[in-house]
Amino acid sequence: MRNKETRTALLFLLPSLLGTGGFILIPFLDVFRRSFLQAVGNGFVGWENYRQVLGNEAFRLAAGNTARFMAACLPLLLSLSLCMAILVRQAGRYQKWVKTGFLLPMAIPAASMVVFFRMLFDDKGWLNLLLEHMGAPGQGWLTSGRAFWILVACYIWKNLGYDMILWLAGLCAIPEEQYEAAKVQGAGAWACFRYITLPQLKETLFVTALLSFVNAFRVFREAYLLAGEYPHESIYMLQHLFNNWFVNLDIQKMTAAAVMLVILTGGVLLAFQRDGWKEP
Repeated sequence: MRNKETRTALLFLLPSLLGTGGFILIPFLDVFRRSFLQAVGNGFVGWENYRQVLGNEAFRLAAGNTARFMAACLPLLLSLSLCMAILVRQAGRYQKWVKTGFLLPMAIPAASMVVFFRMLFDDKGWLNLLLEHMGAPGQGWLTSGRAFWILVACYIWKNLGYDMILWLAGLCAIPEEQYEAAKVQGAGAWACFRYITLPQLKETLFVTALLSFVNAFRVFREAYLLAGEYPHESIYMLQHLFNNWFVNLDIQKMTAAAVMLVILTGGVLLAFQRDGWKEP
């Protein structure tokens, strides 16, 4: 009976396994193979492509900016969306309207959203006009280090509602009886949050953080539309670098960098899942 169930499960999984293998695994293995070859021809160059990538100044700049962006965005987004989810859950009959308001940015195309941000932060945008009207000098919002925080705000504004819904799903799974029992014992709001809410949101936190991490790699659209192919160095991301390498046909650098990023990202996620979520 167990063998029959295993065969049935494998049969249902077969289409997904074929799709994953044909469109993801096999192409990645080919990229891994090409990372040790010359861009033109099949000459084996060993680790030379990796040394070129690691020694490339643009790669170090883009990797540093991307890591900085992740380190700034993910904690802010996760904490803000959790706070908003808790507040929305207590909104009562206005909960649907509040949810709709936070989810509206997801329905706005990235290009339209970036047009609004450019109208606001451009050298001749609304914010500079307001500053000049108040007698203060205008600022180069998109041509200075401030561009990084504008991009962070753009990402958080776009994804806040999505993460809030994920947190709400986790909060709704916690039985109300636990809170009632804790309040009977004299527990306050902070004690309930610390000892009841947080421990039962571990799985939700992992899923939300993982999806936010993946979505953070899609911020290239916003950064590209805000400042073009060569933006201020504070928002020059890995996506810009790969785009420029693709245009210049630097295939050997692209393959080596892609392999390193996939292995590094996969290792971080596996370590996070294995060590960060062990049950006590």
